[in-house]
Amino acid sequence: MEHNIPLITTLAAGFCIALIFGVIAERLRVPALVGYLLAGIVIGPATPGFVADMQIAAQLSEIGVMLLMFGVGLHFSLKDLLSVKRIAIPGAVVQMSCATLLGMGLAWWWGWPWGHGLLFGVSLSCASTVVLLKALEARGVLETMNGRIAVGWLVVEDLATVLVLVLLPPLAAVLGGTAASSASGASLLSTIGWTLLEVAAFIVLMMVVGRKVIPWFLWQVAGTGSRELFTLAVVAAAIGIAFGAGHLFSVSFALGAFFAGMVMRESEFSHRAAQESLPLRDAFSVLFFVSVGMLFQPAVLLDKPGQVLGVIAIIMFGKTLAAFLIVLAFRYPLNTALTVAASLAQIGEFSFILAGLGQALGLVSAEGMSLVLAGALFSIALNPLMFSAIDPLRRWALANSALARSLEQRGDPFAALPMSTEQKYLQKQVVLVGYGRVGRRLAEALAEKEIPFIVAEQSREQVEALRLSGVPAVCGDAADPEVLVQAHIHDAAMLIVAAPDSLAARKMVETARTLNPDIEIVLRTHSEDEFAMLVKDGLGTVFYGEEELAKGMANHVLARFGERG
Repeated sequence: MEHNIPLITTLAAGFCIALIFGVIAERLRVPALVGYLLAGIVIGPATPGFVADMQIAAQLSEIGVMLLMFGVGLHFSLKDLLSVKRIAIPGAVVQMSCATLLGMGLAWWWGWPWGHGLLFGVSLSCASTVVLLKALEARGVLETMNGRIAVGWLVVEDLATVLVLVLLPPLAAVLGGTAASSASGASLLSTIGWTLLEVAAFIVLMMVVGRKVIPWFLWQVAGTGSRELFTLAVVAAAIGIAFGAGHLFSVSFALGAFFAGMVMRESEFSHRAAQESLPLRDAFSVLFFVSVGMLFQPAVLLDKPGQVLGVIAIIMFGKTLAAFLIVLAFRYPLNTALTVAASLAQIGEFSFILAGLGQALGLVSAEGMSLVLAGALFSIALNPLMFSAIDPLRRWALANSALARSLEQRGDPFAALPMSTEQKYLQKQVVLVGYGRVGRRLAEALAEKEIPFIVAEQSREQVEALRLSGVPAVCGDAADPEVLVQAHIHDAAMLIVAAPDSLAARKMVETARTLNPDIEIVLRTHSEDEFAMLVKDGLGTVFYGEEELAKGMANHVLARFGERG
């Protein structure tokens, strides 16, 4: 039997070659995403040998975009963004503006039309969500203040990019694109107004109706007890809403899928939805990056080396320097500035989506698309080196520069307790490190029993809110001895570490016992192995989350049966 089915051959070639190159990339300590892009180049028309079907690859890419954006929406947390809004919102806007202007400057130098240069610059300004989250998670800093700032910053970039995706089609004619007929003779303002009205109607529908219907629908499907039906319901909701948004409201598939994820996050099944749809999302995300790689023209590396270097310079140095200076301008320490700058020194999926839409609208040439892809390939591959350079660069700067030392020890008004703090909070008090879900409940229990306590928290916004409510708090990383000193650890009765970072907890315990040998220590951990190590090392009273939950549930069950007896 003869098989010559373009869909099957495209899927087989895409998955198999992406697997090979992805494994090689990971072995070289490079993100697997680079391998997927290289796989696309191998099966694309620009290289000899097998060439996959470009039309089918483009359709598979559309599904990949939907599921990729659905995953972004599913993990989007407005609360996390608001916790760092004071730096993330202005920082992202200014940094994107700087990168866009640099991209426009390069495009002008090359003789490109201004509209093409504008979209090219915007494509270089937005970092990759996938790359950033994996990089921060691998280094164990995702839940730290530095990690939250970087993620919040990227969320603002994502939202700004979504807005560009919405406005780009009606503005294509003004920017010099070939899709001038999209306005249908209407004025530009009325076209933009109608577009925004359709988007607003879709958002209202999703936030008012979708927030009730989708969780109810998932509840009904979950009630069947079928895992397959639940997974199908999640995928059907993601793709169905994206498709409906495009055909009923003229909204991009990407925006529709993003809001489908946001609304599904409101459901109590959001975690299960994320887990069970993950394999399919990952698979089609791979196909998305492979299909993007198929558009790359390797000849641009030989024909336009100067332009490639210019693009890489904007992504890895222009954006990095802008983010670094912005963070310092907001009076954050040197370490935070270096971490955020390294986090944003790459581009990824949103750049591809923007450039792809620009190409369809006649605003990005094949050369421009290849330059964006070249910038992504090199910046993603080199991003781990940027992170590895943070600590050596920081140590070198602190050892050789008085300016760096002053930047590292910024005069933060929230880094010390106010002089008006009552004496009862300065002696025999509890020092509570971390004000997340666990820390907040501990604080409420202490306040209810009128036990004085001081909170040490990395979020400046959280510290400011605590002080406004009358709770003494200091801002900073409690692994830094200076923060515990400001919390008067030398006179405290107890140190409670509510953050589950065992490495940082060890530093805090060492500092606390050096300054106050008689202090009582209470620690929290998520890991059974860490629990055993902390107990073995005698660092204090340790609580392991799952064990305590099991004890609480067991006590409740036994008490209920005791009542029956």
